[in-house]
Amino acid sequence: MFTGLVQTLGKIKLLEENQILVSLPSSNNRQIILEDLAIGDSVAVDGVCLTIINILAQGFLAIISPETLQRSTLGQLSDRYVNLETSLRAGSKLGGHFVTGHIDGVGCLKTCVKTINAWEMKFIAPHKTDERWGDKIAPYIIPKGSIAVNGISLTVADCDRDGNWFQVAVIPHSFNETNLSHLKPGSLVNIEADILGKYVAKFMGHGSNNSSVLPPTLTANSTVNSLKDITPEFLAENGFI
Repeated sequence: MFTGLVQTLGKIKLLEENQILVSLPSSNNRQIILEDLAIGDSVAVDGVCLTIINILAQGFLAIISPETLQRSTLGQLSDRYVNLETSLRAGSKLGGHFVTGHIDGVGCLKTCVKTINAWEMKFIAPHKTDERWGDKIAPYIIPKGSIAVNGISLTVADCDRDGNWFQVAVIPHSFNETNLSHLKPGSLVNIEADILGKYVAKFMGHGSNNSSVLPPTLTANSTVNSLKDITPEFLAENGFI
């Protein structure tokens, strides 16, 4: 589990046998990431949760599956900057939102406009399920909601009604300290929708009909037709209270 608050940048290099090398260019970068890192730990690399298999003097090695290479941008980012965040520790501050590191799909930057106080960035989100780029994300995108782009926790400032595109306002600190500043129109990005939105959609009956993922007492017949149906009595009956 992560927060979406990027700690530093690294450079990625694809190796053989489904491994990647993440190098940290400066001693400050290395101290931030490697100080408390151990083999087996998780690190979000451009928003993708990867497992550390070796720690080096100037970086680390991580294992990456063929599916992750196919369903994220990591397979196309050799020798490019990636955002890094170590996993959330119990008792740590949660300054962003809950980010799982499980990418939903790949989107792209449409426009980037500098304003007086921020960078307004518009992204195209996957709006249909695709074998290569992942599941549609549009249903989970709402104004003022949370979304992770390349592992960065951002707030949706605006989007179309269907969520096919969304816009965020990025403050200078976030823009300069992450790889958002390296993106150009057309650049691909990893997108993870807010996990809370996914669960709400599931309970509202918009997800899979597989009831095995629901709480033990909440069956497929317990469909919620509107937010008004979610009452304390309903929650108690279905094992939430």
